[in-house]
Amino acid sequence: MRLSTSAIALVVGLLINHGALASELPQRWVSAGGALSEWVVALGGEPKLVGVDTTSQHPATLKTLPSIGYQRQLSAEGILSLRPQVLAGTEEMGPPPVLAQIRSAGVQVEMFSAQPDLQALKSNLEHLGILLGKAAEARALFGDYEQALQRQKNRLVKIQATRQAPGVLLLVGNAGGKPLVAGQDTAADWMLRQAGGHNLATHTGYKPFSAESLAGLSPQVLVFADRALTGEAARAALFKENPILASTPAAKQGRVLEVDPTLLVGGLGPRLPQNLEVLSAGFYPTSSEATP
Repeated sequence: MRLSTSAIALVVGLLINHGALASELPQRWVSAGGALSEWVVALGGEPKLVGVDTTSQHPATLKTLPSIGYQRQLSAEGILSLRPQVLAGTEEMGPPPVLAQIRSAGVQVEMFSAQPDLQALKSNLEHLGILLGKAAEARALFGDYEQALQRQKNRLVKIQATRQAPGVLLLVGNAGGKPLVAGQDTAADWMLRQAGGHNLATHTGYKPFSAESLAGLSPQVLVFADRALTGEAARAALFKENPILASTPAAKQGRVLEVDPTLLVGGLGPRLPQNLEVLSAGFYPTSSEATP
């Protein structure tokens, strides 16, 4: 079958327009916020990244990119030296005068929500998908995320039919120093609840508590995230700097769990669902795993 001249012209025009639209998408990106950077990578945008902040550590290949510093303490000079077309970050990004300076230099500053909320994540992915020319892929990613959370919810329903949610505290520290306790309306609180724990902290945000007050809450499980150390070194530093924590039921029963601090930055990230399974296993150990 032969196409008419007008049909051929239409097809050629569509191809040209598609190519033009693709070339108009910004090609040089800087991203601030661990979770957001991970979503950029998940949507195939890693080749566009020319710089990331210090909380953007996953995947490991992001560590090879130039650093723009901590997301809350950005420098206009450092960012502008990378000649970005887009600076993408959450409302955690700042300070505002620096963002204003970057905008005035002609850089497109795109702000995303850091709220630990599924609707916020959906909006973020829709926005990111448009900017990257990956709208369909963004919708698919969110659908997979919802399904993963639903499977986690279904598992919890079965577990909690016979077992009570443990009282949990999540501590964020640096080399074991006096920790911040994760309260309500934080990504940490969202994670604890989704994993089936009961957050004993009733304040909002992250606040310092005295070790005595932490011990007084009698957590059945301690979850910690250390910005400087990992593994056994982080665990040892936590108890060395805060020895009173050793008197908690969680410490006595060996129910002390570690999470990656980058999971708590930049809103809900793509690695959270799989980490919920790990936390749930710590919250509801099998009888053979439980410490007498």
